[in-house]
Amino acid sequence: MMGCWMLNESVSVVLALSWLGVNLYLFIDTFRWYGEEESFFYTRVILGSTLAWARASAVCLNFNCMLILLPISRNLISFIRGASICCRGPWRRHLDKNLQFHKLVAYGIAINATIHTAAHLCNLERYHLSQSAEAAGLLAALSKLGDTTNESYINPIRTSHTNTTTELLSTIAGVTGLLISLALILIMTSSTEFIRQISYELFWYTHHMFIIFFISLSIHGAGRIVRGQTPESLLLHNVTFCRDHYAKWQAAAQCPVPQFSGKEPSAWKWVAGPVVLYACERVIRFWRFQQEVVITKVVSHPSGVLELHMKKRNFKMAPGQYVLLQCPSISSLEWHPFTLTSAPQEDFFSVHIRTAGDWTRALQKAFEAEGQAIKEPRSLPRLAVDGPFGAALTDVFHYPVSVCIAAGIGVTPFAALLKSIWYKSCESQTQLKLSKAIHIALHWDENTDVITGLKQKTFYGRPNWNNEFRQIAYNHPSSSIGVFSCGPKALSKTIQRMCRVYSSADPRGVHFYYNKESF
Repeated sequence: MMGCWMLNESVSVVLALSWLGVNLYLFIDTFRWYGEEESFFYTRVILGSTLAWARASAVCLNFNCMLILLPISRNLISFIRGASICCRGPWRRHLDKNLQFHKLVAYGIAINATIHTAAHLCNLERYHLSQSAEAAGLLAALSKLGDTTNESYINPIRTSHTNTTTELLSTIAGVTGLLISLALILIMTSSTEFIRQISYELFWYTHHMFIIFFISLSIHGAGRIVRGQTPESLLLHNVTFCRDHYAKWQAAAQCPVPQFSGKEPSAWKWVAGPVVLYACERVIRFWRFQQEVVITKVVSHPSGVLELHMKKRNFKMAPGQYVLLQCPSISSLEWHPFTLTSAPQEDFFSVHIRTAGDWTRALQKAFEAEGQAIKEPRSLPRLAVDGPFGAALTDVFHYPVSVCIAAGIGVTPFAALLKSIWYKSCESQTQLKLSKAIHIALHWDENTDVITGLKQKTFYGRPNWNNEFRQIAYNHPSSSIGVFSCGPKALSKTIQRMCRVYSSADPRGVHFYYNKESF
């Protein structure tokens, strides 16, 4: 089973290990550099090893902040999915794990931010202690630098009577560090599954504190509190010799007073590119927000499901794609993802929205879809549409055999697919790579299928997954089979396990490739 899992998840494993490897390399390389670099020798006398801990974690923090916005750049991912020739078939499905990678990078940010904060709190205390009356020798001599003219300080705390908290909050690094920490804590805690389920709006709004986070991060190092010896001073002041003659720094020509300066801030260089890219994403969204969306039909289905038919100029879609919807009369900031349930061959696009939270409940009320009555288009609230964007199901035609499994409102991603297959089957000149599709859903008691509207309805009931996968593997030996699932988490875990169990360890055997719908 482990071999089958590695075969299915090899790209994800390699990506995760590469990410971890780069983090370890950056941390170890930076830690060693600050632990050995001559220009920071006197800084290490005061701070010890916490200097290296703070700087190594800062580099890793910058690296992860550079990556965090890329997985949520939907237009970028859609472009890669459609344009890259290296992302075909089973390989392309790893693009659908963008949110998992986003979360992985977020954990990296949290870990390195914690190390960085703890290390600098220790540094602040050591700066303060080196100004105390108990400090002696080289430590005391370094802390007194800057008290006279023509000297530059190495210790930012100038007196032992200074309150460290007050001193911290009077600096750029202290204020921005506090803002970064608060923003990160709020973003991380509101991103838990529990919070997202009970209040998606809280998750959505607190996540936009990333703006404060990135602005504060970009200017965090502008104060240049941690200082090292200047290159010019190193040429005149030999650290190896002069560190033992600190009492003669003022008098000895071979040991002039060392000069110090802070390093130029570099965080903005790491994040500038991704921030500009994400800003372009928002500009595209604003442009699409301005485009007119005409609502042609509103239908209320049982169990609180709202169906909307819409039209938009130059709107092109593919089966399995999704859009982001905004209703300005409900919220001018919130965008929510919904799978398209219409086929590309139809002259409209549609979504099915289940009432599951405050926003969807307000949308249901705004359209007054309590019954089957349809309001006049002029009296309907305005909707804005961003997208469409690619999702896992767009790869269904890249497999010779595809298995589509849905439960509850999870049937919506497959509605467009089934309609599209039906339309294509009616076109005699159309050749599909897909030779067979198996679709399982939960509606039977209507004359036509509730979601697709087709007379060929989906089957009702929970199948025996072992029997189903065993039979599919038997019928299609040596095939690559795409398995597409959308539904409860328990169902997804079961399907993913079946894919591992019934995939052959032999590269020439049958392989099930698991694809999960996620936004």
